[in-house]
Amino acid sequence: MNHAQARSRGRFITCEGIDGAGKSSHIATIVAFLRRRGATVVSTREPGGTALGEKLRALLLHEAMHLETEALLMFAARREHIARVIEPALARGDWVVCDRFSDATHAYQCGGRGLDPVKFAQLESWVHPLLQPDLSLLFDLPAAVAARRIADQARDRDRFELEQFEFHERVRLAYLERARSAAQRITVIDADQSPEIVSKQIEERLASLCS
Repeated sequence: MNHAQARSRGRFITCEGIDGAGKSSHIATIVAFLRRRGATVVSTREPGGTALGEKLRALLLHEAMHLETEALLMFAARREHIARVIEPALARGDWVVCDRFSDATHAYQCGGRGLDPVKFAQLESWVHPLLQPDLSLLFDLPAAVAARRIADQARDRDRFELEQFEFHERVRLAYLERARSAAQRITVIDADQSPEIVSKQIEERLASLCS
């Protein structure tokens, strides 16, 4: 990453996958790799990323609500996040690494809950008509394996993690459908492998993006 690249508009990387796919540990790998290459990196998450977004996150993860209310709040948090964090960072030339973005809304609200895809597309085109990630890494894992991983974690679960197996399987299939429709942007990584193998695949994909 040379000096001229550092001064240009930054890159936007998102990490996606069903709950239990191990995104958090992989994000640390991505951030460390980019910083070794000399990038200034902003690591953030959705829903959240701003003071308002974190308040909306608490509601979304723990309060029961109508499906369309859920989708609208997701995009409200996203609009604030884009305006306050993502776009300013990209304009500075920083690289943004985000835990979930609109692919997650497509997977969870459309695939998992049954939101009308037309309504999702309208919200996506309204909230970020010109912004899509430069690269999205989809950590794919069978729902049964993800459920075992979550069960092994000693922490309280949010209302998405508490959903039935069938919900998470629908989310996974929606993610894979989205990946097929945006194959140039979304790279699917088999997350049912050792952390070392997954990390190597991540770094190989990032190297091609940085070149």
